[in-house]
Amino acid sequence: MTSDDEFLRKLIPDLTPWHASRDFRLLWTSGCVTAFGSLLTYVAVPIQIKQLTDSTLAVGLVGAFELVPLVVFGLWGGALADALDRRRLVLLSEVGLTLMAALLLANSLLPHPLLWPIYLVGALTAALDGLQRPALDAMIPRVVAHEHLPAAFTLISLYRNAASVAGPALAGVVVAVAGAHSAYTLDMLTFLVSLTMIARMRPVPPAESADRPSLRSLGQGLSYAWSRKDLLGTYAIDTVAMLFAFPVAVFPFLAASLDAEWALGLLYAATAVGALAVSATGGWLARIHRHGRMLLFAALGWGVSMALAGLVGNIWLVLLCLALAGAADQISGVARSTIWNQSIPDELRGRLAGVEVLSYSVGPQLGQVRAGGMAALVGVRASIWTGGVMCVVGVLALTAAIPKLLAWDARTDPHALAVRAQHERQAAEAAAEAGV
Repeated sequence: MTSDDEFLRKLIPDLTPWHASRDFRLLWTSGCVTAFGSLLTYVAVPIQIKQLTDSTLAVGLVGAFELVPLVVFGLWGGALADALDRRRLVLLSEVGLTLMAALLLANSLLPHPLLWPIYLVGALTAALDGLQRPALDAMIPRVVAHEHLPAAFTLISLYRNAASVAGPALAGVVVAVAGAHSAYTLDMLTFLVSLTMIARMRPVPPAESADRPSLRSLGQGLSYAWSRKDLLGTYAIDTVAMLFAFPVAVFPFLAASLDAEWALGLLYAATAVGALAVSATGGWLARIHRHGRMLLFAALGWGVSMALAGLVGNIWLVLLCLALAGAADQISGVARSTIWNQSIPDELRGRLAGVEVLSYSVGPQLGQVRAGGMAALVGVRASIWTGGVMCVVGVLALTAAIPKLLAWDARTDPHALAVRAQHERQAAEAAAEAGV
């Protein structure tokens, strides 16, 4: 093998999880299809509300209707994911999401579409998403070998980031040319394809000693999270990064301040482009073991890049800074996912995934409020760069307060070693039952 071949092998994503696990291939394909379909609806809904009301407040209320159901049902979905067959839970929630797309389609086909069903479907979709996400995340360690988890999350990030770049552009064309009902139709069809993929997967039953879903079992999950300061650090760093340095809400005003209204779509896509670049060349991520340090440096990179985006005055430099921020966020995401899935016992994985839904859902929502409020006080660009600075300060403070996170190493962490042994034992038992 030449040095160039060796370099490319280290650079491209590790495809081992794809080749080694049939269920991962099905899960990956399902997610890839629905990611594009869901983004069609994500863009079509605000466009339709604008057409119906011509009100920015009416468009903004969608997020308000979605936040509480996502948080509440995300936590409860975590308890369900530890007590029920995870594949079945994902399958049932996918059926519900298909029906939600059908309801949006039916409303859009009315002679005069109604506004309140859009809000209602938004809230119900958020609830179903909250129920599904923990089970979906908790399935991955059950269908992928322990040592292949970093590579698996890089492959998952690859389609998510590709969808984030291409999905909105495709949605804009579809809605402009054929109307919102076409976007909802395509979304519904992608859910039907996804259902076919998930139905072909093997069951992912709970542990024999699994607790019944209850407030008590949910409390056990929260208690475990509290006992693991390294886990608390991952949640806290992600929340701080999004709270202080997530300025998406002020992008229209940033474009205007730079006399570059034409670049608004590029501003929205820039972070996804950076994340996609890392996903597509992220083979090296699977060979990192000190994920605590990886998370720290990535979160600092996010804050520094956002600070620079607010300070520079050239639109192309702003886009470059946002792309760098997206690349840092992608690295941070792989580090967090690896720590979570390599060190949390399977019987608690669903409940902790529910906590993760809370950590990565609330931060961006509050971050948009912070960015808009500060922009009103100190100006748009100052809101962005001060947020980046506060992110850096907050991340450094959290790292100093939680040294266990900085020391986390997949090769020596006792929780990671225990989970690895659990995976090997389960694999051996499955092989024995299959007569291998």
